[in-house]
This record gives sequence, C-alpha cells and structure tokens, in this order.
Amino acid sequence: MTDEQSTKCHAIIHTATVAAAAVGAGLAQLPFADTIPITAAQITMITSLGVVFDIPLDEAAAKAFRRGLMGALGGKAIAKQIPQLLGKRLVGMIPFFGNAVNAATAVAITEKLGWAAAEKFDREARQKIKA
Repeated sequence: MTDEQSTKCHAIIHTATVAAAAVGAGLAQLPFADTIPITAAQITMITSLGVVFDIPLDEAAAKAFRRGLMGALGGKAIAKQIPQLLGKRLVGMIPFFGNAVNAATAVAITEKLGWAAAEKFDREARQKIKA
C-alpha cells in the first residue's frame, strides 16, 4: 500500500468510524435501531476503499463483501459470545453508559472491518499488477 493510499484509507475508515460511533451512541436505547445506518456507513466505506485501489464495487458487491469479511472476522467469536452480546444490548439501554458501550462497539467493528477491507483490496491490486 502506498503512502497516498494509506492516507486515503485512514480518512475513509475514520470518517465511517466516527459516523458509526455517532449512530451507535445516539440510538443506544433502541435495540437494533443502529443496525441499518451503521451497515450503510460500512458499505459506503468499503465502496470508497475499492475506489482507492481501483477495484470497482457496486452496492450489492459491497454488501456481499461486508458479509464475507464480517463472517471471517467474527463468526466463531460472535457465536461463542452470544450471551455477552445479549448482555451488551441490555447494557446499551442504560442511558449514558449504554451510549458509550454502543459507540465503542461500533467503532471497534467498523475500524477492524475497514482495515481488513483495505488490506484485501491492496492484495488484489498487487495481484492485478503482477498478472
């Protein structure tokens, strides 16, 4: 990844992360109300990262890519932690504290997803150059 690409990736990922945090914090007391806006921010992030590496993605491809990355990043871990996740949803309903927990969770997931996507796109772009 070049310095220019890295700089662009940082801007894209951190913008999406801030948006996800704001949504997560703002909608903490409404169970699952943050899912659609955070997913939209993540899909926009993935599509924008594709542009950085000259990998065109439409919305459907970005959604599929996100699902694949989410599964690879956390499928087994999430399955093992379902009781904890349910507890976090309940904690998320506590004013102020729940807002912070929800925002932190949104930040962690979006940041990890963004960098995983950037690394994957970088590998794909390098393979195209070699071919």
